[in-house]
Amino acid sequence: MGRGFIEGCVDSLASALAACRGGADRLELCANLAIGGTTPSAALFRQVRRDCGVPVNVLIRPRFGDFLYSEAEVEEMAETVRLFRDLGADGVVLGVLTPEGALDETVMARLTAAAGGLDVTLHRAFDMTRDPLEALETAVSLGCRTILTSGQAGDALTGAETLRAVLARAGDRIEIMAGCGVRKENIREIHRRTGVLTFHTTGRRGPVDSGMVYRKAAVSMGLPSLSEYELWRTDEEEFRACAGTVHSLGGGL
Repeated sequence: MGRGFIEGCVDSLASALAACRGGADRLELCANLAIGGTTPSAALFRQVRRDCGVPVNVLIRPRFGDFLYSEAEVEEMAETVRLFRDLGADGVVLGVLTPEGALDETVMARLTAAAGGLDVTLHRAFDMTRDPLEALETAVSLGCRTILTSGQAGDALTGAETLRAVLARAGDRIEIMAGCGVRKENIREIHRRTGVLTFHTTGRRGPVDSGMVYRKAAVSMGLPSLSEYELWRTDEEEFRACAGTVHSLGGGL
């Protein structure tokens, strides 16, 4: 790819629209990004497909937590892949590990078969594998088009050395997309250290205060560490700044 490419990671129609207005080349549609992302609803997908004019890849993750799944969960994931394929998704984003920390080739092959001709992105389950170069080769053999990774670190800038090694090994066989902690302030530095041209970001600036006037402070509906009255959404101007930087990378722009 001769030009920088940016994917917006979104979990609402409002965020999807903000990312698209800000210059997203593609969306990864999720739910519940506050807990790392889970599979979005079909209804949300239909809204985003209707209102956003860029390709939409859908996260296939049935729950919060690790990437070791039961047979029932794998069955659910395969059915969900087929559902979004039939609804018109451009791709799916998934990952399954063995207890020993390798990609589960058998289950991954089952899910990629369910995807048919859709693009398959290996998500940051890659960052939880014991050997990133081994996982890279497995992903290539499975026909994955993209690996989303922070370089097996807490953020993509910290993981720059591993990102660079993975990109060098990948060559033109599979796309390497840098994600986690990607912001307008560090995109050029991540690119300089790694050579990566494809980036993944939420484009968030900070929490949006809830419109609730009456607030029940003593009751929590979710994780105690998360406020019930803060909403996290893509900020159009933040995303536009990220997109402008990414699109300036690479050949001739």
